[in-house]
Amino acid sequence: MIDLGPGALATAADAAAVDAEIAPAKINLALHVTGRRADGYHLLDTLVTHGGSADRVSVRRLDAVAPAGEPLPITLTIVGPAAAGLEADADNLVLRATRLLEVEARRIGRAIFPVALTLEKHLPIASGIGGGSSDAAATLRLLDRVWGLDLGRARLAELSLPLGADLPMCVWGEPLRARGIGETIEILPPLPRFRLVLANPGVAVATPAVFRALTVRDNPPMPEVPARFADVAALVDWLAATRNDLEAAAITVAPAIAETLAEMRSRPGCLLARMSGSGATCFGVFEEK
Repeated sequence: MIDLGPGALATAADAAAVDAEIAPAKINLALHVTGRRADGYHLLDTLVTHGGSADRVSVRRLDAVAPAGEPLPITLTIVGPAAAGLEADADNLVLRATRLLEVEARRIGRAIFPVALTLEKHLPIASGIGGGSSDAAATLRLLDRVWGLDLGRARLAELSLPLGADLPMCVWGEPLRARGIGETIEILPPLPRFRLVLANPGVAVATPAVFRALTVRDNPPMPEVPARFADVAALVDWLAATRNDLEAAAITVAPAIAETLAEMRSRPGCLLARMSGSGATCFGVFEEK
């Protein structure tokens, strides 16, 4: 890794140097809706893993100077097969994550430098696998490293919550159980190795529309997660006693989800098929490649 720490000299080689971070899909293997707060946020209990397809965020040092007291010059370029419909404007989660970390760096008195970011987008938008959240989380991990802040994932997860309930989960990027609105996280031991197939019917699903379609908002939480799953069969047996409480509501919004699940379940070797998040992406668990 090329040193891009605070105080590094801006040489021609530094200007072209690139570091990168993978932004994997977030898959809700189980998702229970257990209540609703007075402010409208829903309470969740979810088992999350990360993998499958991924976006990629890369960074290089930008040859620019920030006037004293002004925000850093930051640029964002979006490329890739799923880039259509995304804008590199102030509302983009990657840029919001960058500005959030810039504020924290100034708060703790650390010198940082302008950067040019590139988001290589592969995960479909509004698809229930946390694409935007994972992009922002990867940006936080990446800039924590290249800016030499060394805040660590626990602090980054804490900082990220105002950007969205999925952000802390994506910052950790490990198997975990998340409760509350996503802020209470329990990191789990590695899950047994299994094959995961993701299928998206090409329909963008707005999360608010799915929550509006919910008929029951106070479901039981997940059963206790075992300290360790012996194998994929034990994992699937445990998952069979869980649910995605958003699945039925999402199907009313996007009926193609039901067709995707039926197709997945018809495949030989499919041990479990379920929707992730608020849809429309579905996953299938397979023991063999």
